[in-house]
Amino acid sequence: MATRPVEIGPAGLRTARAIEHLRLVRSLTQHQLAARCTALGRPMSNTALSRTERAHRRCDVDDLVAIATALGVPPMALLLPLPSVSSNDRRGC
Repeated sequence: MATRPVEIGPAGLRTARAIEHLRLVRSLTQHQLAARCTALGRPMSNTALSRTERAHRRCDVDDLVAIATALGVPPMALLLPLPSVSSNDRRGC
């Protein structure tokens, strides 16, 4: 009997969004970020990274640490909700 994969929960969805957000803020392509993870000793393809960002692939703790290190942030930064921007904070836009 085949088992269904475990759905990605709220923390996983936040992590996926945070990875993509920080990658874009740092002007990195998925290929570049995946290469950084690989250079850190955690082999990762850009396809795996893309699936992680789209929440089609679970991000295990080893991936989380490698991605955070490659982005220059502590792993906890990928787990916490992204700060929202209120209309008062959008001065000059």
